[in-house]
Amino acid sequence: MTALGIALLLAGAALVIAEAHVPGGVLGVAGGIALIFGGIFVIAALGGGAALAIPVGIGIGAVAGGGALYVAHKGRVAGLTRVRSGAEGLCGQVGTVRRWAEPSGQVFVDGALWRARHDWPVPGEDALHEGDRVIVERVSGLTLCVRRADEWEVTA
Repeated sequence: MTALGIALLLAGAALVIAEAHVPGGVLGVAGGIALIFGGIFVIAALGGGAALAIPVGIGIGAVAGGGALYVAHKGRVAGLTRVRSGAEGLCGQVGTVRRWAEPSGQVFVDGALWRARHDWPVPGEDALHEGDRVIVERVSGLTLCVRRADEWEVTA
C-alpha cells in the first residue's frame, strides 16, 4: 500500500507540474486527486489511521489544486493581456502627424518619430495634414501603417 501511495504522490506531482505548462485545469484536478489518495494511502500504510490520513490527504490535494488553479489563471490572464512593448505594442496607439506628403510621412507615436504610410485612403477624404491624429493599424519593419483617427478614438 505504501508503494501505491508513493506512486500516486509522484504521479500527482507530475500532473500538477504538467498543468503549469499546459493550462486547462484537467491535469491539475487529476494531480490534486492523485495527491489526495497518495497521501491517504501512505499515511494509512504507516499506521496513521483514517482519522489522520483523510484530513492530511485533503489538505495536500487542496494546496496542490489551488496552486494549479492559480497557475492556470495566471496563464489565461497573460494570454489576454495586451502587448505593451515592441512593434506589436504600437498597434492601436494614437499618434500625431508631423509631416505628410501623400501617401507617406512622419508621425509621432509613443514618444518617438516614425515613418508612416496611409495604405487605404478613404475616397472623398482629405489627405492627412500636420497635426492630424492617426491610429496605428500595423507595423511593417520600421514603417507604421496608419489611418485617420475618428473623433471618438482620441477623446478619452
